[in-house]
Amino acid sequence: MTHPTGRPDAAAPATALRAPAPGWATEADVVVVGSGVAGLTVALRCAAAGAKVTVVTKARLDDGSTRWAQGGIAAALGEGDTPEQHLDDTLVAGAGLCDERAVRTLVTEGPDAVRRLIATGARFDADDGTGEILLTREGGHHRRRIAHAGGDATGAEISRALVEAVRTAGIDTVENALVLDLLKDGSGRAAGVTLHVMGEGQRDGVGAVRAGAVVLATGGMGQIFSATTNPAVSTGDGVALALRAGAEVSDLEFVQFHPTVLWLGPEAEGQQPLVSEAVRGEGGHLVDADGVRFMQGRHELAELAPRDIVAKGITRRMQERGAEHMYLDARHFGARMWERRFPTILAACRAHGIDPVTEPIPVAPAAHYASGGVRTDLRGRTTVPGLYACGEVACTGVHGANRLASNSLLEGLVFAERIAEDITAAEGPARPAATAEQPYTGAPGAPGEAPLLASEARYEIQHIMTHGAGVLRSAESLARAADRLEGVHDAAAAQLRRDGKTAEPGVETWEATNLHLVARVLVAAALRREETRGCHWREDRPARDDAAWRRHLLVTLRPDGALDVRSTDSEVFPPPTTPRTETESRP
Repeated sequence: MTHPTGRPDAAAPATALRAPAPGWATEADVVVVGSGVAGLTVALRCAAAGAKVTVVTKARLDDGSTRWAQGGIAAALGEGDTPEQHLDDTLVAGAGLCDERAVRTLVTEGPDAVRRLIATGARFDADDGTGEILLTREGGHHRRRIAHAGGDATGAEISRALVEAVRTAGIDTVENALVLDLLKDGSGRAAGVTLHVMGEGQRDGVGAVRAGAVVLATGGMGQIFSATTNPAVSTGDGVALALRAGAEVSDLEFVQFHPTVLWLGPEAEGQQPLVSEAVRGEGGHLVDADGVRFMQGRHELAELAPRDIVAKGITRRMQERGAEHMYLDARHFGARMWERRFPTILAACRAHGIDPVTEPIPVAPAAHYASGGVRTDLRGRTTVPGLYACGEVACTGVHGANRLASNSLLEGLVFAERIAEDITAAEGPARPAATAEQPYTGAPGAPGEAPLLASEARYEIQHIMTHGAGVLRSAESLARAADRLEGVHDAAAAQLRRDGKTAEPGVETWEATNLHLVARVLVAAALRREETRGCHWREDRPARDDAAWRRHLLVTLRPDGALDVRSTDSEVFPPPTTPRTETESRP
């Protein structure tokens, strides 16, 4: 199958993680990397069409970001709601950078995609009398259009249904596997992946899955920050792999910080409990220590403004009051509503000594969702032939500068179905070439090899990013972050040149190296975008500048490790074959 958007002369990977040569190999028509709503939907649809599918996932099948989604999935399912209204809300939230073609695809195909998800086995909360799906509101939505399950356990229910369907279908799965790099054939087309499996019998250690189509559905990269709602596995592996393979990424500067994450103290790190936007959708109020509702007057929707506005409002109030957090007050719900509608949040709060029934919940923004990622077209095709991406790892143009609440599960669902349709078109997926090239895995010190970073670099990267590229950014903070990230790399490179040594290959060092790469791209893009837009907040450039910046930044990785950064001409993505023009030095 000829790839209609990629270039057949694509080069071998710009760089690759140092790793042992694969000790085992298997073949499939399609290899899907990731087991959230996007990955499992692709797998199920491709398998139903007769393709041989292998699903590779970093932990267990149900351990990705999907299971942590609380609020729900947005679609125009309610009486009086329309895809056009959903489109309007999405475009407003995206702050002028949504690709309208992608959004229209999402909102028009979304309702039927949700119905197919229900047919797969997902059970959403419904009215006991009528059986109609219950819908709620979240920030940025002017109508109730959020379908939820288990009150506030929507992601867990979707994950349960899809995992059960995958197992029933007998789809080949490889769990506890960290993907390393893309395999390519002699023409530069994707031909599979290398991966490291932890304790899978014959599939143990570094191996390879050769396939004619590779689908990245690896989720987000929240672990580049000290505090995040993302699970520990969200280390940007898919974006890093795509960059090393020569693919184009976009919009990484737009990291959404969820406004209401349970505040566990100034030293709290790692995954933090999320307090769903649906709590505000059902009438919860944001207040300061004096009980003042500070979002009133800041936006027509007050607490239900788009997330970037609420996160900024909370942060500004924290600055004004010299406070480390604000409060979410929903005591008026009463015990019965808390127990029925938000049992997961209630349990999480009580586990940390807070009872939302009797006291306000301390909250503060934390890294939540990457609106950018590996750039794709409307069929999920990247700029590397045979390589697809969907879900949070992808940048379809749907989210623009700020994701509308609960559009993420829908995006994963809709574009996963489109990818499966593209792969299983009449021609069928291309079989992996017998002479597929492996990415570079040479000896330490070989020309062009990037060093692996020691595992402890992860925490240094998180600290650098939290303080330099968090909710509040400036040219000064971002330049300082860029210098410090360069220092992390240079120290490891110097050791490699001096001693011929680099950190030993392993899950922790591969993850740290991936985090460093995606952090470099985020900082480079945030420095280049000299304005405030959506969830990119530049203190030194507080105004939105449509004339200069209503456009996307596209980034690729050169073989020498430098970043090529260029901008589009408008908010609409150009064809992926557009040549690169500008060069950004490391990092």
